Amino acid sequence: MITTTDPYPSRVSGIPQVLERPHPVVWGTSPTPDVAVFAERGYLQQDHAVSTEAVENCLAEIDRLQNDPKVRGDARIVREEGTSAVRSIFDIVEFSDIVRDAVAESGAEDIAREILGSEVYIYQSRLNYKPGFHGGAFYWHSDFETWHAEDGMRHPRAVSASIALTRNETYNGPLMIMPGTHRSFVQCAGATPEDYYRESLVTTAPRIGAPAENIIADMADTHGIDVLTGGAGSMTVFDCNALHASGGNISPLPRANIFVVFNSVDNPIDRPFSGSVPRPPFLAKRPPATGKAAVESSTAAGICATREGRDRR
Repeated sequence: MITTTDPYPSRVSGIPQVLERPHPVVWGTSPTPDVAVFAERGYLQQDHAVSTEAVENCLAEIDRLQNDPKVRGDARIVREEGTSAVRSIFDIVEFSDIVRDAVAESGAEDIAREILGSEVYIYQSRLNYKPGFHGGAFYWHSDFETWHAEDGMRHPRAVSASIALTRNETYNGPLMIMPGTHRSFVQCAGATPEDYYRESLVTTAPRIGAPAENIIADMADTHGIDVLTGGAGSMTVFDCNALHASGGNISPLPRANIFVVFNSVDNPIDRPFSGSVPRPPFLAKRPPATGKAAVESSTAAGICATREGRDRR
């Protein structure tokens, strides 16, 4: 049965609120100790998830991609505002078998499968790169809020894995998470502009999809902020609904991380809940055609189309 009630309304015209998350964090049964920590804090960390050789191969591959004239104008290559410095390379596992092999070596997919209680697929992959002296910040946000509003992800049944290819230190723009915020849904204010993703991927101060400053301050006061550092080859797996950010990098030490999102094959991708046009597939891949979620999404789309037809009569 498909419900039309959205338990995660956002992009509101009034004052945004903090809502209780009605869905579980861990969907699987009998969690391991690591997953129990994940359930409590919204993330887990592992050292040496990827070998030194794999890290070196990935860095060489990324250097090749950044300088490959064949992909210079590709929409999946996002550069810092006003410069030629690479900020993100989306579809990184599609660009490179070397990177895909490193993700497989990390064991992130097995962890995601245990947390989400189902088979999983790669919803999004990218390289996040912050060059020394010029790396831009990523403002406070919940990934699920964006994926729900702009992509149509129905439930917060997805996890992200961030694999460090360089040292992540306190001074070169590491990931910051507010532990425990994954259990609440933070609404954001404002309507979603057309093709807003083009702006949101490069800006360090987003207009839409960012929590209000007073909410960020209250959440930080309640939950605190964990700064997640680690050596090259370490990995952080975190919940899609956790509030997180990273500062700019003015140190001389670059920061490079592979970022892979695993979605449950049972988590449908519907029409965007903000009413906007869906973002490109390199930002949001739908579940496999054989999955339960794909069937539900197709049914939901048919219902929406039927209702729209009736409304026009």
